[in-house]
Amino acid sequence: MSEWSPDSWKSKTASQQPTYADQQKLQETLAHLANLPPLVTSWEIESLKEQLAAASCGEAFLLQAGDCCESLDDCHGDAIVRNLKVLMQMSFVLAHGCKKKIIRVGRTAGQYAKPRSAETETRDGVTLPVYRGDIVNRFAFSEEDRQPDPELLLRGYERAALTLNFLRGLCVGGFADLRHPEYWQLEFPSNSPRQKQYDDMVKSITGSLHFMEAVIGTGFGDIGSVEVFTAHEGLHLNYEQAQTRKVPRREGWYNLSTHFPWIGYRTRDVNGAHVEYFRGIENPVGLKVGPQMEPDELTEIVSVLNEKNEPGHITLIHRMGASEIESKLPNLIDAVSKKDQLVTWCSDPMHGNTYTTASGIKTRNFDDILSELLKAFDVHKSCGSVLGGVHLELTGDNVTECVGGSTNVDELDLTKAYKSNVDPRLNYDQSMELAFLIAERMQA
Repeated sequence: MSEWSPDSWKSKTASQQPTYADQQKLQETLAHLANLPPLVTSWEIESLKEQLAAASCGEAFLLQAGDCCESLDDCHGDAIVRNLKVLMQMSFVLAHGCKKKIIRVGRTAGQYAKPRSAETETRDGVTLPVYRGDIVNRFAFSEEDRQPDPELLLRGYERAALTLNFLRGLCVGGFADLRHPEYWQLEFPSNSPRQKQYDDMVKSITGSLHFMEAVIGTGFGDIGSVEVFTAHEGLHLNYEQAQTRKVPRREGWYNLSTHFPWIGYRTRDVNGAHVEYFRGIENPVGLKVGPQMEPDELTEIVSVLNEKNEPGHITLIHRMGASEIESKLPNLIDAVSKKDQLVTWCSDPMHGNTYTTASGIKTRNFDDILSELLKAFDVHKSCGSVLGGVHLELTGDNVTECVGGSTNVDELDLTKAYKSNVDPRLNYDQSMELAFLIAERMQA
């Protein structure tokens, strides 16, 4: 392969990139962004890579979850706390059920850009550039709002920095103390049948911790804080490049805008700009894998992205859909296995199960999500592989965006609290129910 540099992707075809009218302003903004402090550190990145390597062989389990597409307007304390609470509660349930270390990765602090299926959008005879996420343009349907604005790159960086700062403070400051899971309770009432089960589990675990502390006469120093890593799709390549740097006493280049960037399904071209950029960074890298991907295509991309076959470096996030996973996934697992490629497998049961209702609302059915997840466990088991994690779009807000679940959200309910500008997310009750069902399946 040709020599890599942070900007070598510019020699390739770059899909899903915005077109800026003012190129001088774009270059000035990128230069400014490149001089700002990094958002994450190389030792955090290397720690996550080691943990993902453990997940690849069943010694840990990845819980990657959060917003479909973050909004700059939603960068406030309440929203960050609610999403962290859901992540903490779900990880608590999974750890109790599977008796493994849970790797917490939030789709947060950078998930501001989204791939789109068309370049433009037309309403009432008016055609404008499509909304590509708050780091590119604005959601309002007007000529001014839909024009890509370089200044939004800085606003995205600032919101990501604020989010990370608050998350770190919460995670080390006592909020995440395993002895006090009551700190994680969400404010709105839950009607979930799983609520009592969760409360009983919490009482049992915290009672055991307090008992052990009393017996040994001291506290457990390492349960007062937790690790939470961040992830986003590395879609906007100029933004990713601006935060790509070398660090002291380490070899290679690190993307210091996030711990765990991933390549989306639409930008997986092995000869394209995204694969070119991602092949040169030291971060653990996710790759979305869909039903149209051929086994040879997958193994070729993996070999390019992970030339040294380093464990923990590549996570394959399959998103097949409940109806296709059993026919499509085994051949991909078999191809990777025959090449002896070291990867961590993760299930994304969200993106392959999206549909539009008769009234034009994009949604997902909880039963389809659960079905794909359970089939993923079965397929990996039958192939002699390990399902090392799950990738979910969810929120701590009490939304009605996905139908189904034990609280019986139906299509008529969708208009009550549908807040997402792009893809539908699981709400709190649906997320917790899914966590219990995953834990029960892993126990079985």
